[in-house]
Amino acid sequence: MQLTISYVVQRAFIVMFFVAVFGVSYLRAEESRFRKQFIENYKTNSLQAQSILIKQNKDKIADEVNSLINEAMLPEKNYQDRMYLLDIANAIATMNIHWNNGDEELLKKVDKLQKEEFAKEKKKIEGLEKLKETERVPGNFILSVRKEEMAVRGLSPVLYPHWIHRAFFRCKVCHEDIFIMKRGANDISQAKIQEGKQCGACHNGAISFNANAQENCVRCHIVGKPDAKPLVDLSYYNPNKFKEIASRVGSEWKPENMPGGKLPLDKMGFVNWVELDKIKAFGPRTAINGSQDTEGVRETSILFETSSTFLKNVLFSHKIHSTWVKCSLCHPNVFKPELGANMIKMIEMKDGKSCGRCHGKVAFTYSDCLRCHNYTNENLPEGALINRAITAAPAQ
Repeated sequence: MQLTISYVVQRAFIVMFFVAVFGVSYLRAEESRFRKQFIENYKTNSLQAQSILIKQNKDKIADEVNSLINEAMLPEKNYQDRMYLLDIANAIATMNIHWNNGDEELLKKVDKLQKEEFAKEKKKIEGLEKLKETERVPGNFILSVRKEEMAVRGLSPVLYPHWIHRAFFRCKVCHEDIFIMKRGANDISQAKIQEGKQCGACHNGAISFNANAQENCVRCHIVGKPDAKPLVDLSYYNPNKFKEIASRVGSEWKPENMPGGKLPLDKMGFVNWVELDKIKAFGPRTAINGSQDTEGVRETSILFETSSTFLKNVLFSHKIHSTWVKCSLCHPNVFKPELGANMIKMIEMKDGKSCGRCHGKVAFTYSDCLRCHNYTNENLPEGALINRAITAAPAQ
């Protein structure tokens, strides 16, 4: 096997990149003096010193490469750590062939592992992309915290479609009396569902299908199966089916009020719930089990002035929001209930702050700027409050 200096240098640059990016954080106390010197030569681009090191330690190369392989394949190593170590092993094995006429099988061993790890990571990324597509609809969540437990029972993770539930129940029915509105915070389990908690509050055979019946497991555990597709492309919707469900659960569904009998969609292709309310096409329940919505609906509007020169202001409607959620969901933890007390920044919404608590997750995405930034100070609703724009930071 003939290798040129240019190939050796190319391999060197690959490892130098990883060393430059990840630095000495990968160094371990048990590393040999050879490995440390090998890495240091790369960091300083000392190719001549590297050749001397490889030639002088000819008898140690196999042990060094195998040591790197063993460390790389430890279960606790992530993909990035593993490939870093295997890249060093590859470079050592490659230079050993060039300068010592060394064993080609050693390099083949490393190459094989790298290809396997790359293939596994590629498959993992592809899987994550599929999951991302499944959650494309606002409110579609994959519940997979207990995936090992599910796998033992031969079940896929659960796809929870918020949009179907919102057709028949206001958000305030579940949040936050039944579910905390924070992903991963509810520790959902079959045991709790069987006790009539969490999903079992409705899926009890009375309000909706019984989640405790063995034959119904496949109705929720559908991630990665064909049954998940209609929940992603919204083709699950059928006006007659929804009307029947609404009648059964005690809500209303009026497809005759929808243009063409079709769901009104926003610019992103998702259900426009505000429009459904506006055309009186449905009447979701606001409570279950005889309980009452004690907070009711608030009428106040707030005009949030923006300091932007190219976007209009935002008119926040308490009526729209309190129709769907309880005041306690936002106040005081998300928004202080005082005018001017909240600094709202678009950049923070992606981290779930302020409006990002719901928007971009279960409500329409904030990337549709003009859906909110569409108001001037003219013709404000009677009694509307004005939250003045802050153009400069206050003096300290």
